[in-house]
Amino acid sequence: MEVLKLGDRFGRVATDLRVSLTDKCNLRCTYCMPAEGLDWMPDDKMLTDDELVRLIRVGVERLGIEEIRFTGGEPLVRRGIVGLIGRVRDIDPHVDLSMTTNALGLARSAQALADAGLNRVNVSLDTVRADTFKTITRRDRVDDVIAGLAAAEAAGMGPVKVNAVLMRGVNDDQAAELLRWCLDRGYELRFIEQMPLDAQHGWQRDGMITADEIFAQLATVFELTPAEEPRGSAPAELFRVDGGPGTVGVIASVTRPFCGDCDRVRLTADGQVRNCLFARDESDLRLALRSGATDEEIARRWVTAVVGKLPGHGIDDPGFLQPDRPMSAIGG
Repeated sequence: MEVLKLGDRFGRVATDLRVSLTDKCNLRCTYCMPAEGLDWMPDDKMLTDDELVRLIRVGVERLGIEEIRFTGGEPLVRRGIVGLIGRVRDIDPHVDLSMTTNALGLARSAQALADAGLNRVNVSLDTVRADTFKTITRRDRVDDVIAGLAAAEAAGMGPVKVNAVLMRGVNDDQAAELLRWCLDRGYELRFIEQMPLDAQHGWQRDGMITADEIFAQLATVFELTPAEEPRGSAPAELFRVDGGPGTVGVIASVTRPFCGDCDRVRLTADGQVRNCLFARDESDLRLALRSGATDEEIARRWVTAVVGKLPGHGIDDPGFLQPDRPMSAIGG
């Protein structure tokens, strides 16, 4: 079997596949979607488990995918997710499987997910204050997230990572507090600049907390030194905190873009390939699947989709347009 590369015109090769399992979510974070939620994808447009497994198998066996991260929406709201993880694990025991989750359902599923073959989790948590959490997510569920983090650690899915977005006037004064909380528990914190991917299209650059602001806040409490490990294609700039061993990362997608080292490709829950988080175009693999395409034909469609990847996301370009789909429909 010929193994193709998911390469583009700029020498980048995608080996990291982000798979969105659903656009649905059980939180309503203000920077992601409105309080009433969104119009969810119709069930007949969603990939079935069999279709997902087949596409992932094509990615691994024919296109050189080495890492898979399951995203959403909230992936844990997809029915049968433990069985799906197990089927993907059976494709190749060496592929790294991880998940980005809000952890609301993680306390009751962490051990089963680990047993099925999930290696790691990244948990979204912007604050450990109950009142601020409710303000951001419109749900009073911070204790469930904290329990989910502990369950993931107990199930052996470490190192557990925490993803946090700071919002001006909401939690931007809590950076050091959140980092201390994570350090005390052995979690690896990653701050993420808020990106223009909200459903409301209300993102404004001057309202975003930048990486420089995050560093300035942390420096009032901690001493940060660049980590010795090479960054490679990792999105986070990593720093040792007070000499280590604890670390903190900052993903500065907007102010310090790392597009030149990107190795990611995305598959949406309805079977569309996106070669960039901010792509305006998609390539339909669901139609190919349901029209009887062979694995080889699907692989070549996928290769064609990635070849056209642009050199960067273009947020700073005067003509930048936010993607029509919000983050919940794209997958992180």
